[in-house]
Amino acid sequence: MKKGLFIVFEGGEGTGKTTAIDSIYDWIIENKFKCIKTREPGGIKISEQIRQVILNTENKAMDPRTEALLYAAARRQHLVEKVIPALEDGIIVLCDRFIDSSLAYQGYARNLGIEEVMSINKFAIEEYMPDLSILFDLNPRIGLERINNNKDREINRLDLEKLDFHEKVRVGYNIIYENNKDRIIKIDADQSKENIINQIKNILKLKIWTNAN
Repeated sequence: MKKGLFIVFEGGEGTGKTTAIDSIYDWIIENKFKCIKTREPGGIKISEQIRQVILNTENKAMDPRTEALLYAAARRQHLVEKVIPALEDGIIVLCDRFIDSSLAYQGYARNLGIEEVMSINKFAIEEYMPDLSILFDLNPRIGLERINNNKDREINRLDLEKLDFHEKVRVGYNIIYENNKDRIIKIDADQSKENIINQIKNILKLKIWTNAN
C-alpha cells in the first residue's frame, strides 16, 4: 500500500484556511480517496488538553520558550498517535497548521529564532515533514477584522496580540516560504472562497492522483 499524503494548511489568524480544509476534505472524499482532517495544536485528547493551556486567554504570563515547547509537545503526541498511523495506512492527512506555524509565530514573531525553534521541533517530529504546505497569505488587518466579525469563532490568546505581532507572523511565514519553495505553495487569501478552493483543487489534483498510481 502506498504511503498517504501529509498536506498542511498554514497562515495567520483569519486567513480562511480552516474553512478551506473543510471544503477540500469533502472534495477528496467525493473522489473516493481515504482522508482525515485534523488540527494543531490538538487533534487527539492529550494535544487538545495542551491546546487549552496554550490558547487560554488567562495565560498571559506564558513565557515564549514555554509556548514553543508546549506546541512541540502537542505536535509530537499528535504525530505519533494520529498522523503517522494514518499515513502508514495510505490515508491523506489534511492538517490545520504544523511546524511552519511554530517557526513563524514563536521563531520569528516571538524573537526566539527560526533555527532555534526548528531544532526543538526536529526532536519532536524526527524525519516527518509535510509533503505539501499551502500558505494562506493575507494582510493581518483584514484577518483580524474577519475574526472580529465572526461571532461564532472563539477568541483565543493569540487573537488578543497587537497588530504588529500578526504583521511579524506574516513576515516570518514569507521568510519560511522563500526558503522552502519546494514544499510550500503560497496563495492569495484576499479573494473569494470559491477562487481559493479551486486553486487548491488544481494544486492537489496532480499530487493526489499521481500518488495513487
